[in-house]
Amino acid sequence: MKHQISQQFRSVGASESVGTPRTERNLSRREFLGAAALAAASTAGCVTTGTGGRSPSSTATNAAAVKLGISTYSYWHFTPKKYPIERVIDHAAELNVEGVDILHHQMERETPDYLQSLKRHAFVNGVDLISLSIHQDFVDPDPEVRRQQIEHTVHCLELAHEMGIPSIRLNSGRWNTIKSFDDLMAARGVEPVLPGVTENEGFEWCIDAIERCLPRAESLGVAMALENHWGLTRTPEGLLRIVDAFDSPWLGVLMDTGNFLEDPYAKLEAVASHTIFVQAKTYNGGGKWYTLDLDYVRIARILQRVGYRGYVSLEMEGEEPAETAVPQSIAMLRQAFGSV
Repeated sequence: MKHQISQQFRSVGASESVGTPRTERNLSRREFLGAAALAAASTAGCVTTGTGGRSPSSTATNAAAVKLGISTYSYWHFTPKKYPIERVIDHAAELNVEGVDILHHQMERETPDYLQSLKRHAFVNGVDLISLSIHQDFVDPDPEVRRQQIEHTVHCLELAHEMGIPSIRLNSGRWNTIKSFDDLMAARGVEPVLPGVTENEGFEWCIDAIERCLPRAESLGVAMALENHWGLTRTPEGLLRIVDAFDSPWLGVLMDTGNFLEDPYAKLEAVASHTIFVQAKTYNGGGKWYTLDLDYVRIARILQRVGYRGYVSLEMEGEEPAETAVPQSIAMLRQAFGSV
């Protein structure tokens, strides 16, 4: 039976434990997203086609609806010196890109003045802050560890709300039986299950943790987008097993175009109808761990077929300097999504 989350908003009180599950009836995710799409369509008179012409909204292409973003990660690949988020906002404005996707680890601090300064800097530059990409891990046999990860996720939901960001990137977590990320990538993201537990238990831990985060996501109006990352969500089947456990518009899929390493298009198509946010990988100058030659016209058509109308946020992961690679990647994405 799917978990159901109430549509009525409430805050978490001081005497209430963080992330208490709720099971009241709610509008389903697909109903919610479908209603939003219909509302948007009813207010739009016409849209620009990929060739510069005009066409009625009833025949609008996906390219006309999709907006581009830039992940701050595109300018900072976990090097010792962080690349300022304010400068990424400036670059987005210069490139006429609508949104910036903030990597949580890249934030200089979490003080109120810093959060509000980022929000103001984006506003005066005409750029939306569209997602907060966080790191957390629900795959651990220790309930105390999972509780801490739930609290961290709720904290990040609150940070996003303070900055006016409507979504966070969520991970399932992984077994961590391969400690080095370099070794994990050499193993194509596949690692053994922890001794003494089962894969089913891992899914149960993850689903329970997300259930405890959902009420706060709903009350804050911040959607959680579960990424096809490593661990339990390395495959479409694993990702959808978690997402399909819920009947809530506040949980959907974050489609990362570069994280299905084999046969990517069939796998991207499998998760497309659940997708509420897209991170688009490019590998200018070659990737650090691997390079995928992705056909973005084909990906744009996959998203078009399911009526995706959200953001496509660039994650440039190549070795070429971001100053040249990001503009090239944005131009490529514009051309690809403008061709369908």
